[in-house]
Amino acid sequence: MFRRAAVLLPVLALLAGALPSARASAQVAPADSAEVLLDAASRFAAEGRPDVAEALYRSILERFPTTPAADVARLRLGETRAAGTPGSGRVELQVWTTLYGLWLGVAVPGAFGAEDSEPYGVGLLLGGPAGFIAGKTIAGSRPLTEGQARAITLGGTWGSWQGLGWAEVLDLGREEVCHADGFGGEYCFEEGSSIEETFTAMLVGGVAGIAAGAALSKQTISPGVATAVNFGALWGTWMGFGFGTLADLENDALLSATLVGGNAGLVAMAVKAPDWNPTRSRARLVSIYGVIGAVSGLGVDLLLQPEDEKVAIGIPLAGSIAGLALGVGTTGGRGATEPTGDHAVSRPPTVGPGLGGALVNLADGRWSVSAPLPALRLLDLDGPRGPIRKAAMGVDLFRARFF
Repeated sequence: MFRRAAVLLPVLALLAGALPSARASAQVAPADSAEVLLDAASRFAAEGRPDVAEALYRSILERFPTTPAADVARLRLGETRAAGTPGSGRVELQVWTTLYGLWLGVAVPGAFGAEDSEPYGVGLLLGGPAGFIAGKTIAGSRPLTEGQARAITLGGTWGSWQGLGWAEVLDLGREEVCHADGFGGEYCFEEGSSIEETFTAMLVGGVAGIAAGAALSKQTISPGVATAVNFGALWGTWMGFGFGTLADLENDALLSATLVGGNAGLVAMAVKAPDWNPTRSRARLVSIYGVIGAVSGLGVDLLLQPEDEKVAIGIPLAGSIAGLALGVGTTGGRGATEPTGDHAVSRPPTVGPGLGGALVNLADGRWSVSAPLPALRLLDLDGPRGPIRKAAMGVDLFRARFF
């Protein structure tokens, strides 16, 4: 919102200076203002500034949703945000594969039990360039959108994490040895090293995740869907840990709950997100609401200082769930999208025409808070030769609709 406001300031300032004097005696019609913004957005798009053009299109939908210009803006947003621009995921994929190549330069010698530093040095020298070349080859084989590239990178990262976690849960490379203690009982301990097995598990998990992500990337995936799935996996991990703690799980059992929770969150969002089809901005906003709720819960913990571990975990857990629910409920009008055939067409704010753009908004009994957008105002002033009207910039602090 602030970014759009910053974009609109110079545009509206130019608009104020370009108004013909013949129209200075009348209020600017909403349709006229929307047409001017649409023309400015078209010029920015033609000049290679799609981010600025998109901000203007969304501002038209928020402030003038019933105008003919809004129909054009809605169509153009649907075209630009359908599934991302082909080829826009090339850079992200190449950066990630380069970093993953460096990781392989360390993991492969570790999986083979290398103890000297030379194998790791050779791995780092070869891993980075090899990863870059691999990413460039994959990206050059077919056009990749940002969402499709994110499916591959998330698959590799998530698979490596799962390999690490399950290697720890299953105690790969270690065995339990028990001895009699001389009093009719026994004592047990683990022996053996799990370093080689852990590296191997992470390599297998990473490769499996990359393969799964590459298979999924053959489908149309929008950046918003990819972002939502990523956050779904992270929030599922946190909730798995939180609810596992509330269930008195410990050690391997708690880690298992954390891993399963993350997988559940990833799968659930992968199934739900294509129907929800959020923009990347909305997915981030919803997650920010969850973070705010969790941090607020931690603040309550610091104030109350509960001695019970369950209470200490339960408060931020409840706060994050409430924050996520609030985020889903209050961001419905901010760039929401819905699928139409093979394209995701942006729809206008669901709160209705005329609402939004003010600091505090009220419509149909619903309150909402948003960043106030600058708007053109015509002020009646006393001039040297009598009353005059001059253009000025203003913001609405409160807007309401009672019908």
